[in-house]
Amino acid sequence: MLAKRNPFLYAVQRGLFYLLVLVIAVYLLFPFAWAVLTSFRKSGDLGLSPFDFIFHAQTTFSNYVTVFTNDSFIRGLGFSVIAAVGSVALSLLIGSFAAYALGRFRFPGKAAVLYVILGVSVFPQIAVLGGLFLVIRNLGLFNTPIGLIFSYLIFTIPFTVWVLTSFVRDIPGELEEAALVDGATPLVTLFRVLFPVMMPALVTTGLLAFINCWNEYLFALTFTSTNRTVPVVIANFSGATQFDQPWGPIMAASIVVTIPLIALVLIFQRNIVSGLTAGAVKG
Repeated sequence: MLAKRNPFLYAVQRGLFYLLVLVIAVYLLFPFAWAVLTSFRKSGDLGLSPFDFIFHAQTTFSNYVTVFTNDSFIRGLGFSVIAAVGSVALSLLIGSFAAYALGRFRFPGKAAVLYVILGVSVFPQIAVLGGLFLVIRNLGLFNTPIGLIFSYLIFTIPFTVWVLTSFVRDIPGELEEAALVDGATPLVTLFRVLFPVMMPALVTTGLLAFINCWNEYLFALTFTSTNRTVPVVIANFSGATQFDQPWGPIMAASIVVTIPLIALVLIFQRNIVSGLTAGAVKG
C-alpha cells in the first residue's frame, strides 16, 4: 500500500523485482545457452576468449554430423527409449494399483507400507548397487533392456506410488460411490472412473520418472557392457588422442538428448501444471 502511494518507491520495487527475475533467468539459462553455442564451435575454438568464442568463432555443424554418424550414439538412443518408456509404463501401472489401495482402503499396516516406500525412495543408488548387480546377473538380465528396466523400478515405483497416493486421497469419494451404485467393480472403477480424473497426475509423475530414467547413469554403467544408454555413451566419447576431449560432439549429443525432454514438457505443459497444483485447494 505504501509503495502504491509513493510512485517512486513503487517503481523502484518493480525494477528490483524484474532485475531479480532477470538474474535468475540468466543464471538458469546460461549453462544451456553455452552448451548450445559450444555444440556449433570447432574444438580448436575452445581456447579463445569468451568474447571471441561468442562473436568471432566460426559456426559449424560438424559436431552434429559426428554425433548422428556415431552408431553407438544411435543405438544408445534406442536403448534409452526402451529402458525409460518400459520403466515408466510399469511404474505407472503398478503405482496406480498401489496408490488406489493405499489412498482408498483401510487395512492393517497401511502406515508402515507408506513409511517403507518413503524409506526406499531416499536410499542412495550406491547403497543397493552391489546386491542389485548380483540379482540381475543371476537372473541372466545383465546387458539387457529388461535388466535395466528392472533396476530403474527401484526408484521409479516408490516415487510414483507416493505421489499418486497423495493425489488419489483428494479425489471426491462420490465418484466411486456413483460407480459402485451402477454395479462397477473396484477394478472397473479404477480404470473407467479414476484414471481419467488422475490423468494430470499420471502425466506429471510419468514425465518426472521418465526424466530420471533418461538421465540415469550409475545403473546404466553398471548393468550394461555393450548395450549402453545415452548418458554412458556420451561419457565415453573420445577424441583423436587420449588427451583430447571432444567437447563439441559432447555438447551436440547433450543438446540432442535434451530436445525430447523439452518437447515432452511443452506438449504436456497444461497437464503438468494441473498435476502439480492438484489438491492444493479444497472446497
